[in-house]
Amino acid sequence: MSRISGRPVITTEHVYGLNLRVARWREGQSAADGSTPLLFLNGIGADIAAAAPLLAQIQGREVWTLDMPGVGGSPDALIPYGAPTIAAVVMEIADRFGHKTIDIAGFSWGGALAQQIAIQFPGRVRSLVLMATTPVMGAPGIGWAALFDNDMQASGLKIQTATPLGIAYQTAAMAGWSSAAFLPGLKTLPTLVLMGEQDGVMPACYGEMLASLIDGAVREVVPGSHLFPFTHAAAISARISAFLDDPATGRQAAA
Repeated sequence: MSRISGRPVITTEHVYGLNLRVARWREGQSAADGSTPLLFLNGIGADIAAAAPLLAQIQGREVWTLDMPGVGGSPDALIPYGAPTIAAVVMEIADRFGHKTIDIAGFSWGGALAQQIAIQFPGRVRSLVLMATTPVMGAPGIGWAALFDNDMQASGLKIQTATPLGIAYQTAAMAGWSSAAFLPGLKTLPTLVLMGEQDGVMPACYGEMLASLIDGAVREVVPGSHLFPFTHAAAISARISAFLDDPATGRQAAA
């Protein structure tokens, strides 16, 4: 399939007893031109289809994402998993694709997982984009709260495609999770924090916490509420692309 196509290549990866559906836009571009591939980690219960309009517009690199267990095209996990385990699963897939160094963009629950990967696999992540997320996951059911988000009501987007067990395991994986003690160790990692100005699920104060803990992080408040990466896909994809093209410039601007 052509790298410039808006349609991804879909595969199923079997990792540690899990069968995970993976989508790759511009497959092979990073190997061909030396660009750093981007991994996108979605919010709780959200699948590849929800992310597709955003990811198809991120240019200049291979972009990939996956359905978590019990979400979209990935069947339920047989047993619960923790954040370190699912982080290791994701990086095993990156290894299979030949991605030794990656950029990561994470939204909401996926933003917490992005932090976990950056902390757990130092040196493997070149830059980090955190959207509508937090360094402390202490709100069970936060994925369901997005259903009542202003953007969700207005857009008609179908975000939740998870099974009840899939939601339960995703919630349990982050129950009581916090990255706060470890984020200062990411001070050399270029980081962009994007928060929605009307987000009632993850208020902008969480972005302030992230930026205060990651020295040099760029924090921006953007139009929209919790689902801004999807409802404002063109603007957010352009901002992500610009940051990944020159992450060092963003850090200098924040200094």
